[in-house]
Amino acid sequence: MSALVLNEEQQMLKDAAKRFLSESAPVSQLRALRDNRDETGFSRELWQSMVEMGFVGTLIPEALGGAQFGYVGMGQVSEQAGRNLSASPLISTAIGGVAALLLAGSSEQQQALLPQVAEGSLLLALAVDEAPRHAPNRVATRLQATDGGYLLNGRKTFVVDGHVADKLIVSARSAGAEADQAGISLVLVDRTAPGVSVERTIMADSRNAAIVSFDNVKVAAGDLLGEAGNAWAALELTLDVVNAQLAGELLGLSLEVFERTVAYLQERKQFGVTLSTFQALQHRCAHLFSELELVKSAVLKAQMALDAGDAEAAQWVSLAKAKACEVAELATNEAVQMHGGMGMTDEFDIGLFMKRARSVQTLFGDYRYHANRFAALRGY
Repeated sequence: MSALVLNEEQQMLKDAAKRFLSESAPVSQLRALRDNRDETGFSRELWQSMVEMGFVGTLIPEALGGAQFGYVGMGQVSEQAGRNLSASPLISTAIGGVAALLLAGSSEQQQALLPQVAEGSLLLALAVDEAPRHAPNRVATRLQATDGGYLLNGRKTFVVDGHVADKLIVSARSAGAEADQAGISLVLVDRTAPGVSVERTIMADSRNAAIVSFDNVKVAAGDLLGEAGNAWAALELTLDVVNAQLAGELLGLSLEVFERTVAYLQERKQFGVTLSTFQALQHRCAHLFSELELVKSAVLKAQMALDAGDAEAAQWVSLAKAKACEVAELATNEAVQMHGGMGMTDEFDIGLFMKRARSVQTLFGDYRYHANRFAALRGY
């Protein structure tokens, strides 16, 4: 069993991401995007800077313009993005979109698209869910074969950055019943193609998702990722890649609110003494610290398992996401309570961390989804 520690290169990437995101994409930038109702929902200048830093190409092979630092490497960027609430298409494009192309795309598709992602000229978005809760195998969107291609009909929800993505990676059913894993296909669709309609939705965390509808959208045969009706394995692994990074973001977010809360308790006085001297609060902080240490190990193990192609990677990912969801809820709740009335005001950033945590907790599977999946994979 490999040690749960970062190597020198991964630690350097973490340090670089920490410096860059704290200076260039702090919480104050998210506030500005929220208050200005920014049409894009993130800074394109920041995205280009992230391209130049190599963060966008972290998962992309070097031959295609990337850095190929692996999932542990990307996890360090995700963690720092969580600490700073940095708004960018990292999850939608550099993680989900890239993973789908690497796992399901042909070499021709990868060579055509991944260099564009690495240089920042192409944004991607996964269009997977259709129900209020994550259920990737419940696909009613239909992909019907026609002469020389396909017709796509259906509707997708919670498409992160779907309103600005250049291309959508859509799951659709080529055969089988609505909940079957067999019969699911993945296709590339231009967001501006005839028959595609996109409704932007601003979420509670001030980030963007979209509702995307497809009405007899023509899809060329060359835009099919892999074999028709045989994409479930690639889709499931893509979602594992995304959830391992979301767990990393939740870890960073939870660490940040914990550290901010401890600092507040050491400064704030009540009855003439600092709050940090109250034994009950010390016990709550100690408990949360222990839980955060568990999340660190679970997240790193999941990302390492993906890098190693471990047959049990799916189990580790669901364990990490479930634990990260549980602890992020605890951390943000404790932060608001220990900040007292100030924690409920917009003047403090704690509420912003709570809102982001709740969105990430539900994205691509919440605590219950991943706890149940972990149990099923373990045969419990």
